[in-house]
Amino acid sequence: MKIEVKNVSKTYGKKNALDHISFTLEGPKIYGLLGRNGAGKTTFMEILSGHVLATKGDILIDGEKPFDNQKITESICLIKEGDNFKKDLKVKHVLRIYEYFYPKWDNELAHQLIQEFNLKLNAKVKALSKGMESALGIIVGLASRAPITIFDEPYIGLDAASRKKFYEILLEEYEKEKRIVIFSTHLIDEVSLLFEEVLIMQDGNLALHEEADMLRNRTCSVTGKIEEVEKFISEREVIVKKQLAGMMTAYIFENEDKVNKAGLKAESIPIQELMIYLTERKKGASR
Repeated sequence: MKIEVKNVSKTYGKKNALDHISFTLEGPKIYGLLGRNGAGKTTFMEILSGHVLATKGDILIDGEKPFDNQKITESICLIKEGDNFKKDLKVKHVLRIYEYFYPKWDNELAHQLIQEFNLKLNAKVKALSKGMESALGIIVGLASRAPITIFDEPYIGLDAASRKKFYEILLEEYEKEKRIVIFSTHLIDEVSLLFEEVLIMQDGNLALHEEADMLRNRTCSVTGKIEEVEKFISEREVIVKKQLAGMMTAYIFENEDKVNKAGLKAESIPIQELMIYLTERKKGASR
């Protein structure tokens, strides 16, 4: 499927949650949607899912608007960090409701995952722990087999072992049933290797949109004596630089080979650190 975001803005009172953003996503692909709290990520996902309307601009999915459009919304599954399900429903009723709504629903997978995450079919949502409720959301998202599956901080309350299990199952299911997966998370280091493309949002704007491998290959840290590093980075785009005891480390847009050829030490930058420093800038640049 193809998602076209065309000059989209969303305002709440005097606050711009989104400010004239434009980009295109095409699948199948796993996208990392990153940014600090309040960057506009959740607002974007809600508009994409047809839950709210943009103030200006349009989001088109295969040329159609998602709002009040069942043909499109049944191809999108948004799992938020909480309050996905009515509290009085039993787990088995949640599965049944979503089975009716999603044409590609995989009931066998849903029940397999119920066992994997140790959920009880007769348990009510309000009786689930935070981690178990998150597990139920993950199960619905994966079993929906929706062509656009969106996870917005889906694992609140899950321990590290359960999160790892989720990532492994997500990859397995993605290989079986290709789709667009949009993954918004603050635990970036845990999942960054899953991302094929990265979007970083800041203050309602798109700060960066880049293929993950390209981003890794064209950014690095360079370390050496202050005067040598300053000379090397003088004509390059610098993300941030730090110095201590006559030495300097700079995060720059450059590949590691050129740094090594200059006799300086180069290292890759974790995507989480890159996101932090990029969103500290006053202005970002989209691809």
